[in-house]
Amino acid sequence: MLKRMLKSYDYSLIFAVFLLCGFGLVMVYSSSMITAVTRYGKDSDFFFDRQLMFLTFGMIIFLFMAFFPYKAFANQKFQKFLLLVSVLALFSLFLVGHVAGNAQSWFRIANYGIQPGEFAKLTVILYLSSVYAKKQSYIDNLGAGIAPPAIITLFICALVAVQPDIGTASIIGLIALCIILCSGFSGKTLLKLVLLTGIVLLLVSPLILLNLDNILTEGRLNRFESYQNPFKDAKGSGFQVVNSYLAIGSGGLFGLGLGESVQKYGYLPETHTDFIMAIIAEELGIFGVLFVVLLLGFIVLKGFYIARKCDDPFGSLLAIGISSMIAIQSFINLGGISGLIPLTGVTLPFISYGGSSLVVLMASAGILVNISMFNDYFDRYKRKQPVNTTKIKENQYKKSINI
Repeated sequence: MLKRMLKSYDYSLIFAVFLLCGFGLVMVYSSSMITAVTRYGKDSDFFFDRQLMFLTFGMIIFLFMAFFPYKAFANQKFQKFLLLVSVLALFSLFLVGHVAGNAQSWFRIANYGIQPGEFAKLTVILYLSSVYAKKQSYIDNLGAGIAPPAIITLFICALVAVQPDIGTASIIGLIALCIILCSGFSGKTLLKLVLLTGIVLLLVSPLILLNLDNILTEGRLNRFESYQNPFKDAKGSGFQVVNSYLAIGSGGLFGLGLGESVQKYGYLPETHTDFIMAIIAEELGIFGVLFVVLLLGFIVLKGFYIARKCDDPFGSLLAIGISSMIAIQSFINLGGISGLIPLTGVTLPFISYGGSSLVVLMASAGILVNISMFNDYFDRYKRKQPVNTTKIKENQYKKSINI
């Protein structure tokens, strides 16, 4: 059985994930070597060493998730425990959270930051996939089917948004929307959902108007202004975007060469996190950018293909949620540095520096690989069994892994 399982793994997906992570590790060193010395007073390889440690731990998590049966995550008690831990962690930030980048989004433990909002992404994916998979028989019932999990998700989004971390809250909300839209309800139910959403927005609009000054703070308004015309205040609100343009534009087709970026010498902030793609463009040119984008695109499309092939509703929704998370986060990051959308401080999946983000992404990729493996395993298993015994043995095997 183990031999058949090993043959069933999607090694192209595994290779793509590991290749992106390895490339990201190189670029974290290249983009942070100057910042580490001049801004933080550390050795040039400070962020590289930490990212290597995060990646090592992430690979262990990846391998565990790749071998651990994904159906175990559908357990109702586990789901409740996971939700409770996530909500308590998000609440605790308001009491003991560390402020970084104007957001109280971190726990500071022994000089390491843990961001509960990142783990909330995977929690929401697991929760919604499990709940909607179990509600398939009455998914068109708004009150009992769709609404309760959506309300819980909105509550989690609100906890993240008030930190404030609008970028992460937006990602969680969009992931939830993708899972809900793919949960299997009819077009009639979709129309009801749209009308209900419009009514809710009308009801809460007075509260939004009363708190408009708190919602649209000066910093957020500046981000919108810099998005529309960053050169209007190139030394102020548009500073990051303008220097990102300079980095991208100076790279050309082949780039200035690995390690030869000019913008990382204090001109472009957050070169190893939010703006790492700008440094990739500057040093490796359009080919470096295409390398990253194509690999990310491959992983996302592979994830949706796995979801399409999966006969199990939980596995299918789980693959959709993970693929959506990678796609949405990539779009928000790339859209921000290129001026397509306002900046939100979101990292680039598998590439940017960040322990919490990398560990969550590696765990998610491991789950995706596990879903793919079981899909392929059962396809092979069916082909080798007589027609009259295949279903019985498949059900027996599924029960044996359904913890």
